[in-house]
Amino acid sequence: MVSTAVAAADNPWFSWSYVTENADVLWARTSEHALLTVEAVAIAALVAIPLGLLASRVRWLAGPLLGTAAILYTVPSLALFAILAPIMGIGRQPVLLGLVLYALLVILRNTVTGLDGVDPAAVDAARGLGHGPLQVLARVRLPNALPSIVAGLRLATVTTVALVTVGVVVGYGGLGQLMFQGFRNNFYRAEIVTATLLCVVLALVLDLVLWAAGRALTPWLRGRSA
Repeated sequence: MVSTAVAAADNPWFSWSYVTENADVLWARTSEHALLTVEAVAIAALVAIPLGLLASRVRWLAGPLLGTAAILYTVPSLALFAILAPIMGIGRQPVLLGLVLYALLVILRNTVTGLDGVDPAAVDAARGLGHGPLQVLARVRLPNALPSIVAGLRLATVTTVALVTVGVVVGYGGLGQLMFQGFRNNFYRAEIVTATLLCVVLALVLDLVLWAAGRALTPWLRGRSA
């Protein structure tokens, strides 16, 4: 019992001295983690949103596009990174591609759902005012689908923050590198817990930023809720 207590004291779950002594490393890993997350979600959005627009206009494409994205999403992250590593090498690129593939389904599905949920009466009214297809899309369909698209971006972002840590299997896992080192370093609790807490904080911050952006882009919803 005494030896267990001493071991726990020597290996605390959280150590402020560890944070201060390794602030540079923690900042570097957190920045790496955040940049990889933002880049992956941005690329996925640039692909998924146009595909969602296409699927909403060409209905027979919706099934194959969503089905393909769903199949990619079901592949375990460890297996996907392991498959990509021999093709793309060890490091950042296979992790980035894997994250983009995982984020595609969430954003694509929410884009299609948002566009399909637009009130047909609003679309007909816009057409009755003489708006062409692009005007209807820009002024009616996209603004009304925006809450669903933002929700997809938020979900994809939080999911990606978690998945980045798995990139440690191919040598680029952001804060996951610190978690892995903690497990290898005689289960160094302070390193593991600090990296985990930073992942949680990063996910919350990015989610809050997207939530605020969504509110700023949809002021009419604030007026409706009031």
